[in-house]
Amino acid sequence: MLRRDLMAAGSGLAVSTLAAPAMAQPAAQRVIRYSPHANLPNIDPFTNTAFVARDHAFLVFDQLYGMNERFEPQPQMVAGHVVENGGLLWRFTLRDGLKFHDGTPVRGRDCVASIRRWGRRDAFGQVLLARVAEMAEVSDKVFEIKLNTPFPKMLEAFSKVTTSCLFIMPERLANVDPFTNITEAVGSGPFRFLRDQWVPGSRVVYERNPDYVPMPNGTPSMTSGPKVVHFDRVEWNIMPDPATASAAIQSGELDWWEQPTADLFPLLARNRNITVDVINNTGLIGIFRPNHLVAPFNNPAVRRAVITAINQMDFMTAVIGTAGVTGYPDLRRENIGFFAPESPSGSTVGLDRLKKDIAAARAELQAAGAMGARMVLMNATDLASINAATLVGADLFQRMGFNVDLVSADWGTVVARRASRNPLEQGGWSGFFTFWSGVDHWNPASHAAIRGHGTDAWPGWPTIPAMEAQRDAWFNAPDDAAAKAATAEMQRIAFDQVPYMPLGRYYQPTAYRRNITGMLKGQPPLFWNIRRG
Repeated sequence: MLRRDLMAAGSGLAVSTLAAPAMAQPAAQRVIRYSPHANLPNIDPFTNTAFVARDHAFLVFDQLYGMNERFEPQPQMVAGHVVENGGLLWRFTLRDGLKFHDGTPVRGRDCVASIRRWGRRDAFGQVLLARVAEMAEVSDKVFEIKLNTPFPKMLEAFSKVTTSCLFIMPERLANVDPFTNITEAVGSGPFRFLRDQWVPGSRVVYERNPDYVPMPNGTPSMTSGPKVVHFDRVEWNIMPDPATASAAIQSGELDWWEQPTADLFPLLARNRNITVDVINNTGLIGIFRPNHLVAPFNNPAVRRAVITAINQMDFMTAVIGTAGVTGYPDLRRENIGFFAPESPSGSTVGLDRLKKDIAAARAELQAAGAMGARMVLMNATDLASINAATLVGADLFQRMGFNVDLVSADWGTVVARRASRNPLEQGGWSGFFTFWSGVDHWNPASHAAIRGHGTDAWPGWPTIPAMEAQRDAWFNAPDDAAAKAATAEMQRIAFDQVPYMPLGRYYQPTAYRRNITGMLKGQPPLFWNIRRG
């Protein structure tokens, strides 16, 4: 993604930025114009773990099971399932009327192929596939999963909203190598992706899928229940400049701005035509991800030194400021460990390691032999939250005694570069800042960044066998107490081996025109149930 060269704060340019292309457009009443937090770098929801790719996928694809606001799996594409043979056989039956955007019916073989492709990339899916003896289509509408070992968390895996989510795609796409991007976004979801109108870095367009059959009963709740669409067209307008997005939503040229910046909350809240609201009540947790394969962060003592120095509130203040919104007088939270505090996995173990002590951190860095070590710090300047955290971090690292080489680019470039395992002198990197939703840190199954399985891990590639052992203990826990003990031990190990550094949590308000009603709470941003009132 290339940052647009010309951005302006004035409403006049904001209007021209959103000018309609030279083609017939549906009536404005049936179009919703949205500005996501980032550009869509590619359309493959399995190879791309960025939130924006997941958000795109929820329009185009559907899931076997949705998840409600209470984080409970609910049938979505399936009519139901049965479990037999002591939990070793699961049989799923698809509901009637499911059809892909290319006109072909959704079949059991499409589900099996999608599960296999997803499971090669996703941490939760990898655990499932390791227990699978056989997966096969029984008929067009029925497929079975036979296990070697019971997997009681099957439905949690299928319904998860953390990246990568299990989306069902046609067999021909699901058979694409899981480490190669698909080039078509063909799903069975409530919207169709209009590839011919996709302008990377500028615009993404979707149209209502007239063949979509919503769940016949239930109440819409997060990604579960009937997905009833009231707009014929959804337009994503990529607007990295906050002033441009602010002017556009105030003038009515934009209906929904996913992540307004903190300095603009008061201005937007004063506008009687705009609602500023927190819809993701699990918040966003900031992390610094070090590269465990190259110096200086291949040394755990160096990673621990950074933990000693971190003041989480410094990062959260830079990201979200001190102003609040209705219901959240302070959007910042500190004393955040390696799991969301209110989750069943939350723990206070090791929080005393966050000492906010630069002098002590410098002494630790000196003892580790890394004083003056070069650090290549990647920064995504087109994402306000990441840019703010990175600038605070760069200053912290310099005061600790690192030689910081700050490399600034757009988020798409950072995502591409972070895949490199090269040494620093050959285009490698030392670390980057990013954010995960609180629900991503809900339990070990969804928590990709805490894993320690080496080169198969999320970029940063920590090797921490003890972490993997406790993760397995959580999956195999016979009761809640054993599961809690496993996650507490995982947090203890994490503060010692430091797969990443936790930076605190903040709640990100969203802004939308007051005439947009039916906004669902939770995540991701959802485009069903909403309408123009």
